[in-house]
Amino acid sequence: MPAILVSGAANGLGAAFVEAYRRQPNTTVLAIDREAITSNHDNVRSWAVDVTDEASIDAFVEDINQLAIDLVIQSAGIRGLVPHLEDQKRGDVDACETLEAMDFATMNRTYQINAAGTFLLLRAILPNLHKAQDPKVVIMSSRMGSLANNFPGNRSAGSAYAYRASKAALNAIIRSFVVDVPEVNFVVCHPGRVETKLVKWKEEGAISAEESVEGLLPLIARWGKEDSGEFYDRFGETIPW
Repeated sequence: MPAILVSGAANGLGAAFVEAYRRQPNTTVLAIDREAITSNHDNVRSWAVDVTDEASIDAFVEDINQLAIDLVIQSAGIRGLVPHLEDQKRGDVDACETLEAMDFATMNRTYQINAAGTFLLLRAILPNLHKAQDPKVVIMSSRMGSLANNFPGNRSAGSAYAYRASKAALNAIIRSFVVDVPEVNFVVCHPGRVETKLVKWKEEGAISAEESVEGLLPLIARWGKEDSGEFYDRFGETIPW
């Protein structure tokens, strides 16, 4: 029975992945979030895990003991908007992450959750991944973490300092995992602009988490060793780093 770990499982992409995978036969879903989710399904187990707290991660790893984890969907993360501006500038994402608006606290918190937290979680569960026959880790990153995509003249470039920096750092961390842990397949993915609680309102052009996940499931199923270290969008197209 394959075991699939989903982080950020309480809402957005994480919740959609939990729902999709729990429907697959003979599958156990391990759902983690800062607050444990409630599920009525026998094949869903949940834990409250703070990815920025090593003690919280260690307690989770101790609880799952020697369980083999076949697939990890790492979707825990935040958008990196300056908190007080989210209320003042409601509906205007750009105004909440400009050069002038960005502050150290937002930069630091976004990095801790999106990048350092991912590192801590993945390092802690490596023994569980090594117990699986063909372990795979799929990271929900963002095209905004691509340095190659952030250039003058690109209408979607610039600004978003906390989010871009944290996702670029996340991408770099995963590439190091690819080098240091070749027994595990690591794939970085841009799931699209998805309507989640990362932003307190729906962004223009955002798709539902369910639509994103529906398209990603067959891609995740087929990604293998030859895809480890690659960066794809939700259609399976390569994104430059």
